[in-house]
Amino acid sequence: MSRQEPTPREGICAAASRPSDGLDGRPWLETLRLMAAGMGPQRPFQASLTALLRMLSVRHGFLRPHLVLFEPETGLLRLSLADTPPRARHADYSPGEGVTGQVFATGKPVIVDRMRGHPLFLSRLFERTDAELDALSFLCVPILAPAQSDAALSAREVIGTLNADTVFVSREDLELRCAFLEAAAALIANEAAYLQEEMARQRRLPTDVPPEYRETEGEDAAAPFVAQSKVMRHILEQAAHVARGRAPVLLRGEPGVGKERLATRIHATSPRRDMPLVVCHCGAVPPERLEAELCGYQKGAFPGAVQTQKGLFEQAHMGTLFLDAVEDLGPEAQAALLRLLQEHEVLRLGASEPVTADVRVIAASGAPLDDLAARGDFSPELFARLNVCALLIPPLRERREDIIPLAEHALQRHAERHGAAIKRISYPALELLSRYYWPGNVPELKSCLLRAAQYCQDQVIRAGDLPPSLQTAESSATEAGLSLGEAVTRFEKEMLVDALIKAGGNMLKAARDLKSSYRIVNYKVKKYGIDPHQFTFRNKG
Repeated sequence: MSRQEPTPREGICAAASRPSDGLDGRPWLETLRLMAAGMGPQRPFQASLTALLRMLSVRHGFLRPHLVLFEPETGLLRLSLADTPPRARHADYSPGEGVTGQVFATGKPVIVDRMRGHPLFLSRLFERTDAELDALSFLCVPILAPAQSDAALSAREVIGTLNADTVFVSREDLELRCAFLEAAAALIANEAAYLQEEMARQRRLPTDVPPEYRETEGEDAAAPFVAQSKVMRHILEQAAHVARGRAPVLLRGEPGVGKERLATRIHATSPRRDMPLVVCHCGAVPPERLEAELCGYQKGAFPGAVQTQKGLFEQAHMGTLFLDAVEDLGPEAQAALLRLLQEHEVLRLGASEPVTADVRVIAASGAPLDDLAARGDFSPELFARLNVCALLIPPLRERREDIIPLAEHALQRHAERHGAAIKRISYPALELLSRYYWPGNVPELKSCLLRAAQYCQDQVIRAGDLPPSLQTAESSATEAGLSLGEAVTRFEKEMLVDALIKAGGNMLKAARDLKSSYRIVNYKVKKYGIDPHQFTFRNKG
């Protein structure tokens, strides 16, 4: 975090000099009102929780307010969010261990009047000086799972704790502060549960997604969609129209053509853009875990289900769910997805009653789903539901006008991240890029350019810097059999293309740089069949 933690003496003095709220409940009620105003489904839950912790510190002098949440997979309690930097980000507690563990195990708050000497106070998460251990108290209250309409209070699970240090004034003051933290913990139950679910989802998904599922390898999926070709511009127009609706969307195309990026664009321009976009790479999740991942499960549904867990369907409520490689869904997961699309409800594993989920589904597939459905390997009914709005993204080899703009864009991003700008790509190298088959589509193109950027000299990517798979005698500028006229023609074309790249496709500027006339440059461009518009991307944005 950017904010620096105050020194121990500054922290104690600041907290001790706070305005005494005493038994006047108005300041506490006003803080709860402000907290409630900052919560809600339209607001990012992590930002809301961070603002709440800051408010506890600023308005009421709490020190080191922090959230500790339970991890069902490991059975441990871990620090999840803090207002000040912790000593150790990965410190944890077992249920029943220390003050935090006891509060989680019993569901009852604990007040530590003095930190020093208290048998349960372990001081594991933050650095505290001897002076602080003598002067400060510690408060820890449980955070209960959000209440269900049909669940009794006693049945609600403890999902974590809300903790804070505070200067000891009196026992009465500590009890008042503890009661206030209990009210705050009840207020943030939904946001804390969302944070717990998001952290669990990130842990469950593989950290190394196979390359065939990386649509936007090394790049933000929300980055601009490069589309110079007519076919891609038409697809973006269709996507803009589809985004306004509610029907499911099916994106078809080979791996690497940009399906996830297009899904992100559809969500970002839809009425649901302020709600979550939940992504699931179906092919990267073990088949036996897919149904539980999507539908969630009740506590005790199977060995290891120590806590009720919402699935991705519920996490995407009021938002969008992107399912990549949807053909990898098993029969049970397909049936659950069909139920979501038809009935707008989800049945968790081990549950007897379904829960409502309003989700817009965007599915993606590189397989022939129609053939799979005809053979009975994919649900025909589900395919019919998903195929209401279908967009086919062509491979890169079928939209070669996009290759050079994509190459320019990849090098721009590389320069922004590493500060090593590439001046230009030589004409022979551009020819190789334009003529190659690109079976790996956009990720392969980006990988090729980034590799070349590492090996090139003088900040110019030449044909020899490209991988051997792109270099052939037919397209290499170093071919021994070139005649003098052919070599001159190739050199002239390279100069023209280099000038057009620098000029962003502006032929008048290119002519000035070449110390030639617009008429001659225009004639040469037509003679060699060069399209200046393909170089306009460099100067955009």
